[in-house]
Amino acid sequence: MSSETNSSQTAAARPPLDIAALCQQHAGENYELQAAHINPANVRTLKTIGFDRCYTRAEGPYLWDIKGDKYLDLLSGYGVFGLGRNHPEIRRILKEFLDLEYPSLVKMEAPLLSGLLAAELKKRMPNQLDMVFFTNSGAEGVETAIKYAKCATGKPALIHCKKSFHGLSFGALSVNGDDSFRDGFAPFLPDCRAIPFNDLDALEKELKKGDVAAFIVEPIQGKGVNLPLPGYLLAAQQLCRKHGALFIDDEVQSGMGRTGKFLAIEHEGALDPDIVILAKTLSAGFVPVGAVLCKKWIHEKVFSSMSRSVVHSSTFSQGSFAMAAGLAALDVLDREKLIANAAKMGDVIGQGLTAMIPRFEFMKEVRWRGLMTGIEFGSPKSISLKIAWTTCHTLDKSLFPQAAVIPLLDKHHIITQVAGHGVDVVKLLPPLVTTETDAKYFLTAFEDVMVQMHKFPGPAWDVLMGIGKMAMTQRAR
Repeated sequence: MSSETNSSQTAAARPPLDIAALCQQHAGENYELQAAHINPANVRTLKTIGFDRCYTRAEGPYLWDIKGDKYLDLLSGYGVFGLGRNHPEIRRILKEFLDLEYPSLVKMEAPLLSGLLAAELKKRMPNQLDMVFFTNSGAEGVETAIKYAKCATGKPALIHCKKSFHGLSFGALSVNGDDSFRDGFAPFLPDCRAIPFNDLDALEKELKKGDVAAFIVEPIQGKGVNLPLPGYLLAAQQLCRKHGALFIDDEVQSGMGRTGKFLAIEHEGALDPDIVILAKTLSAGFVPVGAVLCKKWIHEKVFSSMSRSVVHSSTFSQGSFAMAAGLAALDVLDREKLIANAAKMGDVIGQGLTAMIPRFEFMKEVRWRGLMTGIEFGSPKSISLKIAWTTCHTLDKSLFPQAAVIPLLDKHHIITQVAGHGVDVVKLLPPLVTTETDAKYFLTAFEDVMVQMHKFPGPAWDVLMGIGKMAMTQRAR
């Protein structure tokens, strides 16, 4: 008997996969499996800061771990779950869609659902953007925008901002303003130049060189939640027009209603971006999908003839399940008035945090647009607290905000994050379904954490100092 025959008979004798039983059988093995097969360094990091929880259920803004403990998720998968997790209406639509046995990715056809989703996205733009290309991620959307800009203008250079984050694929990394992600991967795409965010003089200086294809910018920088100065983005767009460069609006994290408007750029007045990039919340977290919207003349430069009709493509672009998820997400966003809720709940959180600043020396500034919030810490005046501040920053420049993030999770079961490497900012990306009860629960918890942080020495600092010393030891090896 051949080995092929033997193998097929063994497979036939095996019972079909029971995914629920599989999850139950291996419950709690998350970190062991990750360390063995995927990313042991990340496992060590999560265990060090106490984030090694095993979650088994999710609904709306909440998660439950293997012990049955409930958590308020104010990170929402870096913004992917803008509509909350496992939204019942989107689940219903996707289940119904699967039952249709509808075709997908035929390739030698023009798919129906991608056309419908493209039309819906165009309706929501603040300006006229004529054509849509669907991607599998925000980073792939940035790659698309880079290609479009170079082809449309015939110019080589790309301008981006320091502290920006546009993804980790190679082209996106070339316009990433955070060296902690870039170290070890050089050389990058040539002619990618970084300028300070909010610096129009620096932008104009680069544009005057005449070789710039595009300026790519986040309307709110995700790393640090840095807001544009009033008039900055409009003036930047005008400079791009003057010097023949495209203005690319990266809304991967800030778009889809997160800031209280469909696009964050809408807060800045009558802007007219040449390209807009969306992803994350676009599928409500059920399947990877992104979208790049552009002006018709740009599209016609790229897809300039029948022989170039697939000059830019992706195997999974326009997959029917992803398109159905996108249509469902937009429908829920509209019918549940979640953009208005983002604006309202964002103000509840932002104003509540701002009111705490006079009481707590470590709190320097609160920045927010809708449900995208950054809480920045600064050096205190009290001698004892200044010792804590200095010690933490000596051990590790990214350590101090963990003094808030760790107890928020450990004591209050609230998930947040440090907003980047070397910044003293705690970042919130709550789902748009966040309620006033959720917002007030967070404010109460954060106030408690601040009270404990302002007691030095004290229990709040013991874990943090241990983490810092461990980090220094590992760096010395």
